[in-house]
Amino acid sequence: MALRADWLPALTAFESAARHQNFAHAAEELHLTASAVSHHVRKLESRLGVALFQRHARGVSLTAEGRQLADAAGSALADVEGVLRSLGGARDEQDRVRITTLHSLTYTWLLPRLPSFLRAHPHIRLSVDTEIALTRFDDGGPDLGIRHGPGHWPGLTSHLLMDEGLFPVASPAYVDLPNLHTPADIARQPLIADHARQGWHDWFRAANVHGAKFEERFTFSDTTDAMNAAVHGLGVSLARSRIATPYLERGQLVRLPGPILTARWSYYAVYPSHRRLRPAAQALLDWLLDIARG
Repeated sequence: MALRADWLPALTAFESAARHQNFAHAAEELHLTASAVSHHVRKLESRLGVALFQRHARGVSLTAEGRQLADAAGSALADVEGVLRSLGGARDEQDRVRITTLHSLTYTWLLPRLPSFLRAHPHIRLSVDTEIALTRFDDGGPDLGIRHGPGHWPGLTSHLLMDEGLFPVASPAYVDLPNLHTPADIARQPLIADHARQGWHDWFRAANVHGAKFEERFTFSDTTDAMNAAVHGLGVSLARSRIATPYLERGQLVRLPGPILTARWSYYAVYPSHRRLRPAAQALLDWLLDIARG
């Protein structure tokens, strides 16, 4: 028996009624009336020449033939729905951009600026990965990355986004703040550091503080944690200009005496050299370069 197109409404109504064991609930799901569902089921029973439901005062229940058809119809419709979802998902994926970056830069620099990108590109969806380990740009991996480093990574094309500088900061409520007049005074404080390769040794050298014994009492893997430690008065932190800006603007931290040391490393937007960026990813890259220049 060939399955004609006009069987599909009846099969859809039957499959829903079989799942719910209730015509009224099936009607609600399909936005039909209960009588319309009942009509579809009776039409199907008439064409097949078998009873699909046993009807009784408390509702309906499937016959053996009804159970057999319900299993087949449910499986077939689920397969069709899955294919439709995947086809729609493939189209949606064209508008999704996966970006891997640093948590500190995401929190303090990227997130405050993203609303302007989404206003210009409301159809683009973003997935942001801030895992500490460097993400591999394999198939199915991120489209773009923002990395902090020298600017050269094998297999990646890189675009300079911005440089940064290093300088000491502390909470305006820090207990010893009135006594911090020179870089040498800072060396006597409990210091807060992160895991970056350039740190307090480099800054004191740039500040002409030589031979001083200083204590890095707190060390954090993430720069925002180092900033927050300073906000809470735990000591003096060596700030990175791009990360510290919102803390300074909100008055949570103040810059202390001493030079701004130009960092050896900068921030770069990167992506696989062998792969052409999709339009959505290219739009994000163009935006990143534009706001970084601004």
